[in-house]
Amino acid sequence: MAAKGSSLGFLTTARLCKLFPTTQKPSFSPPPPSSSSSSSSITLTTKVLNADAAAVSTQLPTRLRHEQERDAISLLHERIRREHAKRDQSPHRPAMDSQEADKYIQLVKQQQQRGLQKLKTDRARQEGAPPDAPQPTFTYKVDPYTLRSGDYVVHRKVGIGRFVGIKFDLPKDSNQPIEYVFIEYADGMGKLPVKQAARLLYRYNLPNETKRPRTLSKLSDTSSWERRRMKGKVAVQKMVVDLMELYLHRLKQKRPPYPKSPAMAEFASQFPFQPTPDQKQAFSDVERDLTERENPMDRLICGDVGFGKTEVALRAIFCVVSAGKQAMVLAPTIVLAKQHFDVISERFSRYPNIRVGLLSRFQTKSEKEEYLSMIKDGRVDIIVGTHSLLGNRVEYNNLGLLVVDEEQRFGVKQKERIASFKTSVDVLTLSATPIPRTLYLALTGFRDASLISTPPPERVPIRTHLSAYSTDKVISAIKHELDRGGRVFYVLPRIKGLEDVMEFLEQAFPHVEIAIAHGKQYSKQLEETMERFARGDIRILICTNIVESGLDIQNANTIIIQDVQQFGLAQLYQLRGRVGRADKEAHAHLFYPDKSLLSDHALERLAALEECCELGQGFQLAERDMAIRGFGNIFGEQQTGDVGNVGIDLFFEMLFESLSKVDEHRVISVPYPAMKLDININPHLPSEYINHLENPMQIINGAEKAAEKDIFSLMQFTENLRRQYGKEPYSMEILLKKLYIRRMAADLGITSIYASGKMVGMKTNMSKKVFKLITDSATSDIHQNSLIFEDGQIKAELLLELPKEQLLNWIFQCLAELYSSLPTLIKY
Repeated sequence: MAAKGSSLGFLTTARLCKLFPTTQKPSFSPPPPSSSSSSSSITLTTKVLNADAAAVSTQLPTRLRHEQERDAISLLHERIRREHAKRDQSPHRPAMDSQEADKYIQLVKQQQQRGLQKLKTDRARQEGAPPDAPQPTFTYKVDPYTLRSGDYVVHRKVGIGRFVGIKFDLPKDSNQPIEYVFIEYADGMGKLPVKQAARLLYRYNLPNETKRPRTLSKLSDTSSWERRRMKGKVAVQKMVVDLMELYLHRLKQKRPPYPKSPAMAEFASQFPFQPTPDQKQAFSDVERDLTERENPMDRLICGDVGFGKTEVALRAIFCVVSAGKQAMVLAPTIVLAKQHFDVISERFSRYPNIRVGLLSRFQTKSEKEEYLSMIKDGRVDIIVGTHSLLGNRVEYNNLGLLVVDEEQRFGVKQKERIASFKTSVDVLTLSATPIPRTLYLALTGFRDASLISTPPPERVPIRTHLSAYSTDKVISAIKHELDRGGRVFYVLPRIKGLEDVMEFLEQAFPHVEIAIAHGKQYSKQLEETMERFARGDIRILICTNIVESGLDIQNANTIIIQDVQQFGLAQLYQLRGRVGRADKEAHAHLFYPDKSLLSDHALERLAALEECCELGQGFQLAERDMAIRGFGNIFGEQQTGDVGNVGIDLFFEMLFESLSKVDEHRVISVPYPAMKLDININPHLPSEYINHLENPMQIINGAEKAAEKDIFSLMQFTENLRRQYGKEPYSMEILLKKLYIRRMAADLGITSIYASGKMVGMKTNMSKKVFKLITDSATSDIHQNSLIFEDGQIKAELLLELPKEQLLNWIFQCLAELYSSLPTLIKY
C-alpha cells in the first residue's frame, strides 16, 4: 500500500502540472505588452499597507495561519449565494454573446428614452403647457419655493439638511440683495442662492413610516456624506444591471406574431360603449404587441375602476384563443374571479367553440379534477381563477396569454411564479394602482404601459369625506343612500369587529337586510352573499377588504371605511372605487378613531387621497404612494436601506443616470482556458489524502471541468468533495484556490496574473470606468485603497515579497473582493 501511495503521489504531482498550467518566469518579470493585443495591461502595484495580509502573516505559526485561512473558499461561497439571493434570480441564465448584447442594449436604451420622453410629456400636460410648447427637462430636483419650513432636503454635494426658509441676503461681492435658501445642518446653518438650490436640492423622502433622517450631515465634513452617496450609487448600479439582464433575457425569447383576422374586428364591434381616446390607444398598443412583435408581450394597462381595462383584456384573449392557444385570467380573490368568469362567459357566448372555465375553491374535489384534466387536454380555452392556477398540478396544453388583475394583491411567491411566465407567454397586467415596481418599470421604459385616464362620459366624481368617527355621521350617511334606493358597503380592516357593527346597524336599521362577508367564510356562503348584494336583496354589506378588487355593483354608491388609518393608500383608493359606477354621485366616508392617534405617515396618506378626488387619478396616486409607503416592495429590503442613505428622489435620479450609461459598465469575460495564472506553485498532496480518495485523477479532472463551466459548478464540486471526504488538506486547498482564481479572473475579463518581487500584475480588457465601479463597490477598504488605475494599468505593491503560497492566498482574497462587484456590471 505504501508503494501504491508513493506512486500515486508522484503521478498526481506530475499530472497536476498539466491540470493546473503555469508559465514559469525567472524573477517573475511581467510579460511584455503586446501592441496587437486589444486588452489593456494591468499591473497591480500600489502600496498595500495591510500588515495583516503580509508581514504579520509571516510571523504566525503555519498551523494557525491555516486555521485562519481554511474557510476562505466557504466564505466566498456564502458571499456569492447571498448576492444572488438579494437579486432574487437564478444563478444560471442562458448566455448571450457580445454582438447580441450590443443590439439589445441599444434597444433597451431607446426604450428607456421613450419612457423618459413620456414622463416629460405627461408632466408638461399636468402643468397645463400647450401641446406645441417646448418640452421641459425632466428632473427629480425640488423647486425651492415648494418647500415648507422643517422639510428635509438633500444637497447633492453636502448631504441631508433641514430647510429653514428663503429670504434676501447680501452676497459677499455685491450690494444687491438676492434670495437665498437657508438650510440647517448638524454643525451650523448653510445658505445658497435660489438658482443654485434649484440645481442641487432634492426633497428627502423615505420609504418607511417616518420622514426623519437618522442624522443631519455636517458642513465641515462632507466625506461621510460622500460615502453614503457612493453606497446609494452602487446599489443603483446593481439594480439597473439586474433589471437589464432580466429584460435582455425576455427580449431573447421569441414567438411567432399572432395572425390578424376579420373576426377580431367583428369581436371588437360587439363592445356596447363608445371607447374613450385612451381606450382606443390601449386597444392599438395590445394588438400591435400581439400581431407585429416577435417578443412576448409584457404590458401594463393602468386605468381607474370602470374605465374599460377589462375590454382591453377581452380583445387580447380573443386574439390569442382564435389562434388555438389557451388564455389564463388570474384574480386575487375568488369574488373577483367569479365576476371575471361571468363577464367573459357573457362576451364569448356567441362563440360556442371557445370554452370558458372557472377553477376555484368553491368546487368539489371531483369538479376540480375534471377541470384540471380539461386544461391539460386543451378542452378549455379560457381558464379563470385565483392563485390556484399557478400551482404545480395545473398543466396547460398550449398556454399563450396570462392576464393578471391587481398584481399588487398577490404574495411574493405568487409574483415570482407570475414572473416565470413572462419569458415564455404574453402577459397583460391590469391595475388601477400598480405596485411601485411595476410603475417604475413602466416609467423608465423597461416595461410597456398603456394609461387609460379618461373616464366614460356618464361617470360622476366620488365625493370623499375624511373625519373622526361618530355614530351620528355613520347613520346619516347610510340613511342618505338607502333613501335614494342604493346599497352600502361598510368596510373594516379585520374580521374581528364585524359582528359588533352588525349588531349596531341592526338596531339602527331594523327593517333593512344586512349581511357580513369575509374571506374566512365557507365558499358557497360567501358566493351567495355577494350575489344577493349584487341583486339588491341585501342593502348593507359589512365586510373586510375582500371587496377591494373589481366588484362592479351598479347601485352601490356609498362606502363607509372604519379605522381608515389601518389601510394602505393603494387599498383605500381601490376600496373607494367600489362605488361610483353609475350616474349618481357617490360618497366615500373615511373614519378614523382620533386624529391624535394617527402617525404623520397615515395623515399624509389620507390627505393625498382627499386631493385625488377627481376620477382617473390612480396612476398619479401610485407615483405619490411610491414616495410615501413600503419601498421594500419595489426592490427588496437591502435597497430600502440604500435608499435611506440618500432619499428616494436622489436615488431615482441616480437610476436615470445609470440607465443612460448602462453600456459603459460592461465586463466582457474571457474563456477559462485562455486565462493564465503565472504563479509557479504545485504542492504535493499527502499520500494519506490520495489513499482516502476513491479515484484521485478523476476527482482532479472533475475539478478542472467544473471550473471551466462556471463558478457555481466549481462551488458545487468543492462542496460535494468536502461532503464526501471531509475538509481537504492545505495543499489541496491551494490547488482549489488556483482554480477559483482562474475562474473569477476569467469572469472579470482578466487574461493573465503574474508577480514580480513585491508587485502583482494582471492583464484585462476592462475600462477605467469599469475599474472605478469595481473599487467603489468593494466592501473591503484594504483592497479598495490598495488598487489604483493609471495609464491603462491597475497597480498594487505589497509591503514585502510574499512566499508563493501566501501570495496565492492574497490574490485569491483580492479577486474574491473584486468578484463581489460583478452584480454591478453587465456581463456578456
